[in-house]
Amino acid sequence: MNLSRNIHAVVFPSDGYYVANCLEVAVVTQGSTLDETLDNLREAVSLHLEDEDLAEIGLADNPILSVVLEMELTDAAA
Repeated sequence: MNLSRNIHAVVFPSDGYYVANCLEVAVVTQGSTLDETLDNLREAVSLHLEDEDLAEIGLADNPILSVVLEMELTDAAA
């Protein structure tokens, strides 16, 4: 079995908050700032994986959290 070392998450603004959504594991969190959101994401993913057999869910030991920030382009044509 080919185990992934990466867990991917997308962060996007929503209603005055930043929301983080993991793609490989069932984790969604939010925060008032990007820093708070990333701290919450790190904690939530760690807690989610705490008692998991990582190989069973396709992850290698000590996975890396890779985060992408989605933003709207405003006045891009101006």
